[in-house]
Amino acid sequence: MRSMASEWTTYRTRFLIKAKQLDGALNFVDAIGREHSGQKGDYLVQSSDGSQRIAPREIFEDIYVSMGQAKESWPALAQPDVSPRSSAQHTVRRRSSSGGAFVA
Repeated sequence: MRSMASEWTTYRTRFLIKAKQLDGALNFVDAIGREHSGQKGDYLVQSSDGSQRIAPREIFEDIYVSMGQAKESWPALAQPDVSPRSSAQHTVRRRSSSGGAFVA
């Protein structure tokens, strides 16, 4: 065996998915024309963009770890705090229409 240049690194999958285990055979064609087929025990996988695919049971169960029951909608992305601030903290200054001094 060849010498390796680095130590082992731990990885995780980057994306959240929703999945259902199939209780029977399923065949379908997705929105871009790809054919998908699965057997009882395989998983129907839905990505956050709504696309679906089938993952074989052995591969799915080796890669994914359950995080519990999925909510109806996908988690919202973190939003910046846009709560109103008092006028003393948030003064906007602009030029007057005459092109002279700034006004509050």
